[in-house]
Amino acid sequence: MRSGPVAALLALSALALGTAPAPGPAPRPLPARMADTGGGTQLLTAVAPDTGSTTGTVTWWDRRGGRWVRTGTAPARFGARGLTEGTTRVQGTDTTPTGLYDLPYAFGVRAAPRGTAYRYRPVRADSWWCQDNGSRAYNRWTEPRPADCRAAEAEHLITYTTQYAHALVVGFNYHRPVRGRGAGIFLHVHGRGATAGCVSVPADAMRRILRWADPKARPHIAIGTSGGATAVTRY
Repeated sequence: MRSGPVAALLALSALALGTAPAPGPAPRPLPARMADTGGGTQLLTAVAPDTGSTTGTVTWWDRRGGRWVRTGTAPARFGARGLTEGTTRVQGTDTTPTGLYDLPYAFGVRAAPRGTAYRYRPVRADSWWCQDNGSRAYNRWTEPRPADCRAAEAEHLITYTTQYAHALVVGFNYHRPVRGRGAGIFLHVHGRGATAGCVSVPADAMRRILRWADPKARPHIAIGTSGGATAVTRY
């Protein structure tokens, strides 16, 4: 095997003559390498380098002609204490749960961006998200806040005018809530820093995602890391 200056000279000569070896096959897009994508034709992937990270990337994909095509991408923020496996997450740990989740509906303090097809719930003065483990409304939007949901254990949505200008509910622990696992996990607009467990993106990206999301395409979000036990490709 030739090495060093001789190999370099041969490579340059090949390029000059147009006889350089053809590149290998392009890597498959991320959704094509995942264990599951939710069965629809739209997907969001939220990927961090590792579980200790508070930043990463959100990408949205469309399946066209049997292939996944990247439609958009944006910088993302995760929980202040990173990410953790969603099935064993503990409430109040400021961690973002990894896993594959549906997106039940959108909401916002501001009106839905023009072109939004998703069900969009306007935030009102009496809109709350209950996180009280003792409440029958645990991990649910309530209007008004029920008596068994303490204000200290709920989010008064209208007070988050920046973060909840526009948002999507993430179906983590939503359909069959497990008390103590966590409540109120959303994809929302960036605040000042890392989140309390949600995924956030810049405001313009959130608006683009809402205009892109098609309920008929059954979009899901896959949250995970680049590798390891919580690799996004496992979900």
